[in-house]
Formats: sequence, C-alpha cells, structure tokens
Amino acid sequence: MAYMIETFDKPGSADLRTATRDVHLAFLDAHKHLLLACGAKLDEEGNAAGGGLYVVDVETRAEAEAFIAADPFTTAGLFERVVIQRWRKAYVDGVCYLPGAPK
Repeated sequence: MAYMIETFDKPGSADLRTATRDVHLAFLDAHKHLLLACGAKLDEEGNAAGGGLYVVDVETRAEAEAFIAADPFTTAGLFERVVIQRWRKAYVDGVCYLPGAPK
C-alpha cells in the first residue's frame, strides 16, 4: 500500500527551503526506490508555493512517518504541518493498476 504525504512550509521559510534543497534532493535520490512520485507544490506562475507532495511505496503508516521524519526538510524545521494519508494506486503514467479494470 502506498501513502501520500503532503507538506506545508512554515510562513517565511523560503530561505530555509533554498538552503536545504541540495541535501533534500540527495535524500530523495537515496530513497528513490520508495518514491512513486514527489515534487514541490507550485502557484499558477510556476513558483514554489510552500510545500510538497510525496507518494511513497511503503507498507505501513509508521514507515511513511519515518520516511518524512528523516527528510532533511523536516530535520531543518521547514514544515509547519505534514499530512499522511493512505493512497490507492489506480493510474500511474497512463497504466491502470486496479484489479479487474479493463486494460
């Protein structure tokens, strides 16, 4: 089962996000085997909008919590709030993963 993790940056933390971005990206690369998708949330102009979304392929909520707790953005204190929700993989890259659905 996968989990969706949505993060919300603390107000006024753009400099902290920029300062920790490289180590955050290295963390993601080291854990890419768990990532179904991830990325920053953007405003309509394509600028960072203060948070991100991760979809991680882990079996338990505890594993999802441990993943986001180890993210350098978390350890740097960037996030005001984190929401973790179970997620069902239905379609990814145009491929249907639902049992019994037409292929």
